[in-house]
Amino acid sequence: MTPSPPSSPVIGILRVLVGGGVVGILMFTYVIGIPRQGASLVDYFGYFTNLTGLLTSGILIATGLMSLRRRSTPAPLIVVRAVAVACMIVVGVVYNVLVPGTGSAPAWVSVVLHTVFPVVVVLDWVLIGDRAAVPWRRLWLVLPYPTIWLGVVLVRGLTDGWVPYGFLLPERGVTSLVLHIAGLVAALVASGSLVWAVSRVPAPVVSRRWRGSEDQALAQPYRRASADATRP
Repeated sequence: MTPSPPSSPVIGILRVLVGGGVVGILMFTYVIGIPRQGASLVDYFGYFTNLTGLLTSGILIATGLMSLRRRSTPAPLIVVRAVAVACMIVVGVVYNVLVPGTGSAPAWVSVVLHTVFPVVVVLDWVLIGDRAAVPWRRLWLVLPYPTIWLGVVLVRGLTDGWVPYGFLLPERGVTSLVLHIAGLVAALVASGSLVWAVSRVPAPVVSRRWRGSEDQALAQPYRRASADATRP
């Protein structure tokens, strides 16, 4: 992967604020849900939306701190960020299109976690140019995290009967589980492919300093050629 241009400190501040705000909302929702659902963090973050929102917030904050330091985003962080964006797209599509309005959290929390945050994360990926083209050979990396989450959930469903979503209930039968899992995998691969493809499209918002250095780099061969042409 080629080096990514740094973004402005303003972008960094916005990322840190958004990531920190989502973490705050998750903690608030956890606290107000204790009387009804208990104090188990394992159960609370057993929900894909909650866990993915927490992890994506951490990635957004880390990327924002890189922006504040005016440093290029490391390649591993770009790949992890791409995976997070792909997962957030799945969260948004499932909640708003496939199974609209599900969940027991307050309505405004559901809107923020399932609609606003995914849209912000996608816009950040599309519009801000501190990313590089993610190699297609790494597309498989969209699968390990959801697969581990799904494996833990299925084991819990078979042992203590707890699952975060009704379509994962063991009593629905093997066929139902296989079809839903296949659909989830297909959605992740499709979402990841879209994110990977977008990484190859130049973003409109790029650091002026980086744009200037790119222009200078492009101009160097012409300057060299002109200098050679003037030599006797």
